[in-house]
Amino acid sequence: MSVAGLKRVVITGLGPVTPIGTGAQAYAEAQRAGRSGVTPVTHYDPKNVASKIAGQVNDDLTPWIDVREARKLDRYVQLALVAADLAVKDSGLSEEELRGERTGTLVGSGIGGIKTFEDQSRVMFERDASRISPMFVPMMIANMATGHVAMRYGATGPSSTVVTACATGSGAIGDAARYIQLGLADLMIAGGTEAAVTELAMGGFANMKALSTRNDSPETASRPFSATRDGFVLGEGAGVVILEEYEHAVARGATIYAELVGYGTSADAHHITMPAPEGRGAQVAMRMALATAGVNPEQVGYINAHGTSTHFNDLHETQGIKQVFGEHAYKLAVSSTKSMTGHLLGAAGAIEAIAVSQALKDGVLPPTINLTDPDPELDLDYIPEGAREQQVEYALSNSFAFGGQNAALLFKRV
Repeated sequence: MSVAGLKRVVITGLGPVTPIGTGAQAYAEAQRAGRSGVTPVTHYDPKNVASKIAGQVNDDLTPWIDVREARKLDRYVQLALVAADLAVKDSGLSEEELRGERTGTLVGSGIGGIKTFEDQSRVMFERDASRISPMFVPMMIANMATGHVAMRYGATGPSSTVVTACATGSGAIGDAARYIQLGLADLMIAGGTEAAVTELAMGGFANMKALSTRNDSPETASRPFSATRDGFVLGEGAGVVILEEYEHAVARGATIYAELVGYGTSADAHHITMPAPEGRGAQVAMRMALATAGVNPEQVGYINAHGTSTHFNDLHETQGIKQVFGEHAYKLAVSSTKSMTGHLLGAAGAIEAIAVSQALKDGVLPPTINLTDPDPELDLDYIPEGAREQQVEYALSNSFAFGGQNAALLFKRV
């Protein structure tokens, strides 16, 4: 970030593992094609769950993680390791350059190893506690993605884990950037990961009436800002980026996707699941991101919205954007890539930060698919007709969460 006296932070490696593509190129191409990754659930038999659709990662992970190693890792950690490997390779950094105390790790998860929790709970209740796996705890706990990534690369610098539900991915990247800002690290491997397409997790969300039940048309079920939206679609995946101190990146001739210039975080202090009216908490995070960058609202050209496809999120986020940006809100391009991927919970902000970085570098803004019948209360430019070729200088990525926790990241084109 570019606050006076602090180090600048840039993104030099992208590692998306998503329902619409694994790897930076596949992910970018799918966004620009407006491709949906939502399909009928295949990870388990969803007969007892009202929502039977999800955004699943169907790519084979064995090129990155062998079968024996996978048995000791919850799926959320497996996805994180794949994403980290993709980001490292994309950055051009060698393992020698990553090793040591100038490289840190911060990979968050909103839930952690819920599949492990579900499986081992079943063992206990159907058999007895003596049969619980000795790997249960180290597979389940939410800091293990960060731990395994650090071990894989010998990164002994600053290390932490963010757990802020659906704001996790953005919070992890924002918090990681601060270590570089303060000169405590040259490199941070940062992002979010989630693997909650399980019967327990989806049953819980479905029974809250939070999930779409458009089971007969999965590809059109995630429809942010649409009058006929009926809930969000759960997704899984991971997003990891390489954050690098600007001079360090320039010295090694790195490809720079974007500069992270602002970060804001806040609490609604309002309700456990419903956002504050008019997005009051979200407004604080957005304004903080702008203020830490010294950027005026009129300089922002694009917002990757949290855009979950739920009534109150879409409404209050739109209202919050109008409050922060005033008349300029109607000149902004806004879109929700969750329309294609579903909602990846703790990984959402990370894959959306990757989407924003790609949009800034390539001059192509991703669309909001399925927006064929706009909600009349929602009247911003949500890019409904396909990807848009448009170069912008600054772009904002919003992430909001249960518990009222919010995060906003502001990026600049380099």
